Amino acid sequence: METTLKKISAAAINCLKESLSTIYWFKSDLRSFLLATISDTSLLARINWSEYKINICGNLINYMQLHEETYQNDLLKLITEITKINDFSHLEKLDGGQEKANKAKKAVNALREISKSFVEIQKKTEELEKRRRTEYEKTLRNKELKSKLDELKHKYFDLISSDDPQKRGFLLEKVLKGLFQLFDLDPKASFKIVGEQIDGAFTFENTDFLLEAKWTKELISIGDMDAFAGKLARKLENTLGLFISINGFSEDSIKAHTSGRKLMILMDGSDLMAVLEGRIDLIELLYRKKRCASQTGNIYLRIHEIMQNYNI
Repeated sequence: METTLKKISAAAINCLKESLSTIYWFKSDLRSFLLATISDTSLLARINWSEYKINICGNLINYMQLHEETYQNDLLKLITEITKINDFSHLEKLDGGQEKANKAKKAVNALREISKSFVEIQKKTEELEKRRRTEYEKTLRNKELKSKLDELKHKYFDLISSDDPQKRGFLLEKVLKGLFQLFDLDPKASFKIVGEQIDGAFTFENTDFLLEAKWTKELISIGDMDAFAGKLARKLENTLGLFISINGFSEDSIKAHTSGRKLMILMDGSDLMAVLEGRIDLIELLYRKKRCASQTGNIYLRIHEIMQNYNI
C-alpha cells in the first residue's frame, strides 16, 4: 500500500517509543513482537540486543522516523498493533509486576489517545483485508482453483485413512507443497521426508519461515518442540517457524514454547481441512495466527476461534 499520509507527529513518535519499551519486560518477547509486526524484518538486523530496551526501541524508532518515506507503513503498524494490547498479565506476574503493568498501560493509553487520527488508516487496512477476502472468494469459484483444492483434499483424506507411515509422509509432503504453491508462498525445494517428519521452508510477508510437519498418533511433545526451536535458533534472526502436527500438540509443549526466544506458530489437521474446504485461505490463516502470537503470546490459535472472532 503506497503512503500519501502526512508525517507522524513527534509527540506520537515519543509515545510509540515509550510504549514499545514498556509492553514487554524480556527482550526475547520484544524481539518476537517486532518480528511479527514489522514487514521489513531487515530493520531488526540493525538492532544491538545487548543494549538496554529503552535504547533498542529509541534507536529503532528514530531510524524509522528518519527514513519515514520508506518505513511509515511499519511505524503505523507498530502504533495500531500496540494500541490493540489490553492484557498486561504477563507483566503482572513479574517482581514488581503491578508497577510494570501500570507503566505499560499508561504508555499504551497515551499512544492510543494521540493516535486517534490514525483510525482512518486502520479502517482502510481493514477494508483492504475485507476486499482481499472477497477477491479470494471470487477466485475460489474459479473451477481450476477449486479443482486443485479438491485434488489436494482427496490426498489429505488418503493421508488420514492410511496406516502406512511412509505413505502418510509422502502424501503429507505432496499436500503441503501443493498447498503452499497454490497460495504463492514459495515453498523451497528442500521439502523432504524423514520418517513421518517433513522439513521445509517458505516465504510469507517477506519473512522466511522454517517448516516442520509431523503425522503421529501421539500429541507433539516438549521434546519435539525443543528440537524445532533448536533448528530455529541456528537460523538468521528474522527466521520464524511453522510447526504442523496433524493430531495437535500437548498442553505442556505449548506452554513451554509460548513467548519463546524465536517466534513459532502451530497448525493442526483442522487448520488444513479448513483451507482445503475453502472456508479460509492459507494466507489469512497464517496472518491471523502470526498476529495472535505477536499480540497475546498464543502460538496455537485454533481454527474455530479464528472463524468465531473474525466472522469468517
